[in-house]
This record gives sequence, C-alpha cells and structure tokens, in this order.
Amino acid sequence: MQLRKKKPDTTPFDRRRIPPKQNLFMMPAIWLLCKVLTLPYHLKITKVNMQGLKPPFLVLGTHHSFMDFIVTPLTLFPHRANYVSELEGFEYYGEWLYRQLGCLGTRKFVNDTALVKNIRRVMQRNGILVLYPEARYANVGTSSELPPSLGKLVKYLDVPLVTLQMQGNYLQSPIWNLKPRRQARLRAQIKQAMTTEEIRNSSVEEINARIAQELQYDEYRYQLNHHIRINVPFRAEGLEKPLYMCRDCGSEFTMQTKGNALFCTSCGSRYEMNEFGQLVKNGKTIHIPDWYEWERSQVLQEIKDGKYRLDMKVHIESLPNAVNFIDLGEGHLLHTADGFELRFKDYGCIKEDTLIVPSKALFSIHTEYDYRGKGECITLSTPDNTYFIYPLEHGFSATKIQFAVEQTGSS
Repeated sequence: MQLRKKKPDTTPFDRRRIPPKQNLFMMPAIWLLCKVLTLPYHLKITKVNMQGLKPPFLVLGTHHSFMDFIVTPLTLFPHRANYVSELEGFEYYGEWLYRQLGCLGTRKFVNDTALVKNIRRVMQRNGILVLYPEARYANVGTSSELPPSLGKLVKYLDVPLVTLQMQGNYLQSPIWNLKPRRQARLRAQIKQAMTTEEIRNSSVEEINARIAQELQYDEYRYQLNHHIRINVPFRAEGLEKPLYMCRDCGSEFTMQTKGNALFCTSCGSRYEMNEFGQLVKNGKTIHIPDWYEWERSQVLQEIKDGKYRLDMKVHIESLPNAVNFIDLGEGHLLHTADGFELRFKDYGCIKEDTLIVPSKALFSIHTEYDYRGKGECITLSTPDNTYFIYPLEHGFSATKIQFAVEQTGSS
C-alpha cells in the first residue's frame, strides 16, 4: 500500500472509463496459473444448463475468499470476462494490470450509475460480466445479505443469468486467518439459473428470491457433510474476530484464541475447534455459524432496546483513486441506529468535515479483520472516495458494526 503524506494524488478515479476486454494474449497464462494454484485442492467443476449458452450473460458468484478469483476463470474457460472490482485491488496491483484483466473499478455499498452503464456496455458487446454481489468475503463461511437492487439490474441487462456456487474457498483461507489450509477441497457449480425469457416473465422480487436461493451456502456444513479433515494446529486462531462475544457469560470483546482453542478471558469458558470445523465443549458441539447468528440476535435486541451506540476516536485513511492511500490522521466515529457520522479533516482542508451516512442508505458495510496488517477496520464511501476507519479505543468490532448496519439499513 502506497501511503503518501506529502503531495498525494487526489484525482478521483475515472469511474466512467469504458473497460477493455481481458487481454487475449494474457489468457493462456491466467488459465495456467489458476490451474496450478488450484491443483493442491482438487478443484472439481460442474456445469448445469450451460450447454449451448453463449455470451452475453451475467455471472453472479458466491464470495468466500481471494480463491474465488482463481476458481472463476477456470469455470468460464474458454471464455474471457469482465469483473467488477473494488479500487483496493487497482491500487495494490496497479491500474494498468487490472484494466488488462478486464476489471471495472467501483466502491462498495454506494450507488454507482457509471458502473451500471459500463456493465451494460459489456453486455452490448456480447461479453460476460462477473459480479460477486455479497461485496465482502464470508465472515464465518455463510452467505451474506444481497443488495435489493440486484433483481433490477438483472431485469435491466436483459441477458441470461448464470450463478457460480463455490465451495471450499473459505475453508482454504478464512478471512480471520489467511494462512492456507492445504486439506481444503474445492468445488464449483456454474449454472444457467434463468433464461432471458424467464427473467422477462419474473418480477424483481422473484428474481431476488431465485438469486438468494442459488447463492446460499454454509462452508462448515459442507466441510462436515464431506468429512473434510483440516488439522492445522492454528485452525482456531483469529476466530475471535467474528465470534467476539462470549456465548456463556455474554461479555463482549473478551474472546481470544490460541492453536485450536477459543476462550473467554472474562469467565474462562473454553471451546476446542475440532478437525471438522465444529466447536466442542464438554462433549457438546456448536456450529460456528449458529454462534455468529446468536451474536446478531443480541445486536438486534440492543437496537430494539435503544442501547446500541458506538462513539470513539478513530484513525482514517482515504482512497480517492487507484494511485494512493492518504493518511488523514485522527477523527471521530459515531454509529447509532440512525446511521454513521464521521468527523475528520480531509486532505488539504483546514475545517473539519462530517460525513453523514444514514442507515437507509446501506444494506450492509465493508469490514476487514486485519487489513494489510493494520487490524480491524470498516469503510465508508462516497462516489469519489473511500474512507478506511481504524479504532483508536477499545470496544470496536467490525462484526458487531456489520450486524447493526444490516439490522437498521435498507432492505
């Protein structure tokens, strides 16, 4: 990450620039690299209702981990595609390369009409557009909230809808501990979920329901059902990020991990993560997503009781483009059921600004557990800037903030 304190480039990213097709001469190298990287995990690809289907079509994929970007080109072989990507990738790998890979730059959880127009252009030139609508890696290997506008996009594009259901990618490298697990086994099913005619004869609500059904997943259920044994000694380390609340005493931010153990520093409660991804205590097992959803219910109750409030000092970095992050120093974050207020001094400004993001403007939020080694953060975006927000005080949980946003946001 290029973090510049002197004379940074503040030029906004050109969201309207027409995306090129994937570089034809790069494709053999891309497919070969993806094949090599998936070999240890015995990737199996299944195609359903894909025979005879030719571009243009829209692909909606599940979003587990970075491995998604390795698996997807292999499922589309021998076709090229364009991909919707957040600007972090453009900044990290370089805009020229990302453009050659066919990426369309955008920001997460904002209304981007320029992006919609570019997606439409891809369809008009008989291309394939890949979109991961969850817009965030899976916290505990389960499907996330999908944008309610997705069905409208599908209707607008008027092309066949293809879904890509991937399994094992999260198990290979969960977001809370990115060390690869070699024992993971990858599966991918690419399916024509709806023809153009079916889309035309369906309501937006029916399309959304179909998409949610096709993209639903539970990685720990997949692991258990297929008896995938993952015995790495560090398998629980980092799990306290999504499981931040003690299930036994109800304390927040007291969970810690070491090796295969998850334990509470307040009450001493201790769980062991077994080789099949289940938490065990006194002979009883707990499904990790069940703990996660229990936490969600606690946040919902907190909101109903009018008690939810996050009010703290934070460190802020902005990403206006694909060139550099800009250090904005210390600011202040307030989050309530009404939404976010972020107070800070933008680059070159003398007076303090306040970014207000009401709850109704968000259906979810982008969260990170250890962003480029800097720890937990969330992001808030405008069409021309993204603000990365890191805590400077105790009591910050990206997971809890996400739950609160999803309970109070648009649906």
